[in-house]
Amino acid sequence: MTEALIVSNIALWVAVVALAVLVLALMRQIGVLHERVAPAGALMPAAGLVVGAAAPVLQLPDWSGEMRTVGGPDPEGKSTLLLFVSPTCPVCKTVLGIATAVQRSERAWLRLVLASDGPRAEHEAFVHRHGLDAFPYLLSTELGLTYQIGKLPYAVLIDAGGTVRGRGLVNSREHLESLIEAKERGVASVQEYVRRAHAGPAAMGSPQ
Repeated sequence: MTEALIVSNIALWVAVVALAVLVLALMRQIGVLHERVAPAGALMPAAGLVVGAAAPVLQLPDWSGEMRTVGGPDPEGKSTLLLFVSPTCPVCKTVLGIATAVQRSERAWLRLVLASDGPRAEHEAFVHRHGLDAFPYLLSTELGLTYQIGKLPYAVLIDAGGTVRGRGLVNSREHLESLIEAKERGVASVQEYVRRAHAGPAAMGSPQ
């Protein structure tokens, strides 16, 4: 009886040790996968504004009739997150909540400007339902054409000096925040930063 108990305890300890080794091996593999999987940045189409170039400057009336300047140096020293949305875009409604939350947390240096096009009547319910009259809301076909907007929701991050620091389709918080991350790291996109990091320190270069 005693021998059977000793044997069972030994077998149990062997199983525990084997399980611990297996867990450690799995943790190591998860770490390797985490390093290999690149973060998902905003989806930047090949066509569009050049990141690092001056943003086109336009003067347009916002929802309340106040003239707003898009592009060019900002008198308050703030960056502008220009977000193109539409009342008929389901994803836009989700991204709007994310964008307004990001702006509130980063309001010391970031301004959110919303943009769309079409007759004002088509946007009335959309603006009031989502409380968008609290932000500059521009209705302008010219703005979309000038900034080469194809699909929505689309964001352009313009720094305080009027330079485009990031752009792309933004379907999630991760996409939106990647524009800010890219600006802080001095690259065109998070994907570019990952490529440089994998290429080694020599390829990282200095921020533009």
